Amino acid sequence: MVQGKEYDVIVAGAGMSGSLAAAMAAKGGASVLLIDRNKPEEAGKKTNWGWVCGDAVAKSHLEFIKKHIAIDFAYPELEKKVKGVYALSPDLKSKYLFEGEGYVLNRPAFERKLLHLAQKSGAEYVPEFEVEGPIIEDSYVKGVFGRDRQHNQVSFRAKITIDALGIATTLRRKLPENVYVDRQISIDDIESTGRYICSFDADHADEQYYDPDNALIHLNQELAPGGYGWVFPKEGNRVNIGLGVQKKSLDIRNRRMNKSDTLHTLIDAYITANPVIKNIKIDKTDNNGRGYWSVAVRRQMESLVFNGYMGAGDSMAMPNPISAGGIGPALVAGVLAGAEAADAVHKNDFSTSGLWHYNLAFNEEYGKKTAGLEVFRVYLQSLNNEVINYGMKTFVTAKEAEDLSYGLVPELSLVSKFKMVLKGATNISAFSNLVYVVKKMKELNALYEGYPKSPEAFPHWKKQVAGEIEVAKAKFQPDPV
Repeated sequence: MVQGKEYDVIVAGAGMSGSLAAAMAAKGGASVLLIDRNKPEEAGKKTNWGWVCGDAVAKSHLEFIKKHIAIDFAYPELEKKVKGVYALSPDLKSKYLFEGEGYVLNRPAFERKLLHLAQKSGAEYVPEFEVEGPIIEDSYVKGVFGRDRQHNQVSFRAKITIDALGIATTLRRKLPENVYVDRQISIDDIESTGRYICSFDADHADEQYYDPDNALIHLNQELAPGGYGWVFPKEGNRVNIGLGVQKKSLDIRNRRMNKSDTLHTLIDAYITANPVIKNIKIDKTDNNGRGYWSVAVRRQMESLVFNGYMGAGDSMAMPNPISAGGIGPALVAGVLAGAEAADAVHKNDFSTSGLWHYNLAFNEEYGKKTAGLEVFRVYLQSLNNEVINYGMKTFVTAKEAEDLSYGLVPELSLVSKFKMVLKGATNISAFSNLVYVVKKMKELNALYEGYPKSPEAFPHWKKQVAGEIEVAKAKFQPDPV
C-alpha cells in the first residue's frame, strides 16, 4: 500500500457537506485533503445515474452558509426560485404549506461551485479516489485507505476524518463497535427514491399537479406507500418529478392490492397519471436525467463524532424524516463540521470529548427537531388515504400543519376534537393517535433540549431516545391500504 501525505483533516466525499466542511476547515487554518470518487466535473455525484435528489433547498439554509463563509449563489446553480413547498392530500382537496421560500437547484452546477470554494479556501483535492475504509489505531480513526484512479491501494493519514460519503458510507459502517455512532441504519428507516428531470408540454394549467411557482408534494399511500410523490418546477417547461417509498409499506400495499409494483413502475405511473405533464423528454445534461437512490428518514445519528471521526450529511442520516430533504441539513452540517474540526486541530484534541461540541452545535441549529419528526413520520405511515384525506381536512389547521412540518409542536385545538366525535371510530382513533404523537414529539423535543454536554452522560440519554422511538414504532405499524 502506498502511503500518501498526512493532513490535519481529511474530508471523504465532495458533495454538499463535504466540500463545505473542507472549505471551512481550510479557512480555519487546518491542512485539508478533500477526496471524492468522481471526476472534478461530477463532484458529489451519488451514482452512475447522477445526483439523485429532488434538488430543493430552503432559502434559510443558503443564508446560513453565507453567514459563515464568503460565497454568493445565483443562476445557474440556483435554477428556479419557488415561493414555497405545498403538501396535498390524496384527494387533492387539502393543501398545506410545508416549507417556505427556496430554490430548486441545478445540482451539478451547485456542487461544482462548492468544490471550487473548497479549493479556493486552500483544501487539496484528489478526485477519482474510492474510499474503502478507515484506518483504525487504538480505537481512533487515523485516516482512510482506498484506491486511486490507477487502482493502486493508497492510504492517507489525518488527525480528523470527516465522513461525507453519503448513506452507503464505508467509513461509518467500518467504525469500531462503540456506544456513540450507530454503524447501521434499519431498512424500515430508509426510503427508496427515484426521479426524472425532464422537459414536457403542458396540456393545461392545474396547480394541483404542476405549479410553476411552487414545489408540490403529493401524499398518497396507494401511489407512494410510506412516502410521497413530488413535482418540483425547474427553469422553462422542465420539472424534477419523482417519488419515494418505504419497502415494508410497498410490500403491504402490493399484497393487499394484488399488485407487483416496484419503485420504477410507480414513478412511471405517477408521471403518466399527471394530466398536465405530457410528452416528457428526459434531460440528459450531465447524464443526470433519470436516477434512483436511497435516503434515510430517521433522526440523525445521536452522536456525530467518535475518536478522530466526524460525520456530516447523508452519512449521518441527516435528511428531514418527513420530507426526506437532505440538502439543508447537509449544508448546515458541512459548515459546522469544518469549523469544529479546525478548532479541534488548534486545541490538539481529537478524542470524542474533544469533538463533542460539534454534536451540540448541530443539535442546536437543526438536529433537535428530528426525533420528533421521526415519530410523526411513523404515524403518517400508519394511515391510509381515507384517513389522510379526512385528517388534513379536519384534524389540524394550516398553521398547525406547518408547525408540525418544521418540527414545532402545536397545541391541537378542542374544536378539532369536537368535530371528530361525530365522524366514526376510525377517525376518532386516528385523531387520538395524533394527540399521542404530539405528546411524544414534545417529550422527544425536551430530551433533545437536554442533549448531553459531554460523552459521559450520552449512553443513558441515547437509551432514552431509542426507547421512545421504539414505543412509537410498536404502536404505529405501516398500514397503507
